[in-house]
Amino acid sequence: MQFFQKTVAGEFAIVNRIIVDQLQSDVGLVENIGHYIVDAGGKRLRPVLVLLSALANQYQGHNHLKMAAVIEFIHTATLLHDDVVDVSSLRRGRETANAQWGNAPSVLVGDFLYSRAFQMLVEIADMPIMGVMADATNLISEGEVQQMANAGNSQITEGTYRQVIYRKTARLFEAAAQVGACLAGSGQSAMASYGKHLGMAFQIVDDVLDYQGDLDKTGKNIGSDLAEGKMTLPLIFARDNAGPEAAKLICESVSQRTSQHFDTILRYIQNCGGLTYSLATAEKEVTAAKAALSGLPNSQYKDVMYQLANFSLSRDA
Repeated sequence: MQFFQKTVAGEFAIVNRIIVDQLQSDVGLVENIGHYIVDAGGKRLRPVLVLLSALANQYQGHNHLKMAAVIEFIHTATLLHDDVVDVSSLRRGRETANAQWGNAPSVLVGDFLYSRAFQMLVEIADMPIMGVMADATNLISEGEVQQMANAGNSQITEGTYRQVIYRKTARLFEAAAQVGACLAGSGQSAMASYGKHLGMAFQIVDDVLDYQGDLDKTGKNIGSDLAEGKMTLPLIFARDNAGPEAAKLICESVSQRTSQHFDTILRYIQNCGGLTYSLATAEKEVTAAKAALSGLPNSQYKDVMYQLANFSLSRDA
């Protein structure tokens, strides 16, 4: 169990039971695929963030438990859809759902998880939280479409890259932290800022790991971003700073969506400082996330949120 899960171990166990209970369906394939991806492991970082935010803001009720499950269902739905769009075959060290059952069942079960999440939101019956989640899921969808449209485009700028990762990744972190505070009735702005910057750092580091990670730890094939034609921050920096020969090869590889020259491109990225620059950019996000915690009362939950920001930068999976 991760350190940030241990602090809310009792609540975390209840959330996991809620997730299992809410996966029940009369349609066997829904349960099979739902359990397959939910049981795949992962850090459950986003639902834990709901718990930490609520408790750090001194929430006394029980709706943070169901809200954490809602966030996990939405995240899981995006993973199912992502893997279909990206034609991915490996996630968390094992076959993706679409590799096991096909694209159509994966998309439809993703839709089931989205709709189940909103059924649970109705049960919580908190209109401001519904507003946060409706806006977040809409923006996440835009981010996914934007990333798909950008695939194979070697001219993506750092600004566009940041916009995409905010929409497709950081926005759900932001929502998770914000709804915890919303339940507590305080600190929404600070928690939203914390979640946003934590999510930005998390995604930038994830993109770095695609160039220097270990398959056994990350659970996904190294170089998959290049093969999918994604211009992530290490690649953008190398294109702009490693010289014309490097830029030509990077642009051709992204346009053709091939990782054939991955080793050569990795050397370009390393030699020009692309990984160092990307990690330094992530560190700035971590600093901003920690600054957002300054107004919280001292507690073990605040301490863990601070540590979680540092973890997002140093993790290797």
